[in-house]
Amino acid sequence: MTEIASAEFKGSFPNYSQCPKAEFPEFAFIGRSNVGKSSLINMLCDKKELAHTSQKPGKTQLLNFYLINQLWYIVDLPGYGYAKISQAKRKEWRKMIQDYLVLRPSLCCAFILVDSNIKPQEKDIEFINWLGEMHIPFVLVYTKMDRMKPHEIDENIKLMQEKLLEYWNELPQQFYTSSTKGIGKTEILAYIDGLARAGILKFRQK
Repeated sequence: MTEIASAEFKGSFPNYSQCPKAEFPEFAFIGRSNVGKSSLINMLCDKKELAHTSQKPGKTQLLNFYLINQLWYIVDLPGYGYAKISQAKRKEWRKMIQDYLVLRPSLCCAFILVDSNIKPQEKDIEFINWLGEMHIPFVLVYTKMDRMKPHEIDENIKLMQEKLLEYWNELPQQFYTSSTKGIGKTEILAYIDGLARAGILKFRQK
């Protein structure tokens, strides 16, 4: 498993063309607003304040880059779905996110965060299907696994999987996490390490 010895914030960028030079593999994290994205990134990096958390949805508004071990990037993307912003700003965010995911050659995989405490959300399904249409590699990460009774969470995840199978022939790789208890950290970091070692770091040809 990748041991994170260093995690350095490298900056926030308004569009993919202004991001750092594409010289390291990138792993993007995105989900609906308030899904627990910043908390998960902090847990993975073992730094409580690396990514800023907030009770107010829409805190992340730019493409935030964190250089890990001087070898690869975590890219924290703005959330989709609920956020108290104007339609114009929402459209601007959507273009920023989509341009990054489609055009950034050093993106290796997108980690799509899904709240395990709620029933399947149409916004999640739509976004996941769009990733498929664009041929963008991704995995699913269920968050907040410690918040409810196990059977309730299992039911929500089962419903999500059934909903996805209405559109997909098979499910993507899935991870189960709790930022407060550290659940899923080993598995996600091992997956990222595996991608790096497998040579997927040959940046995607567009």
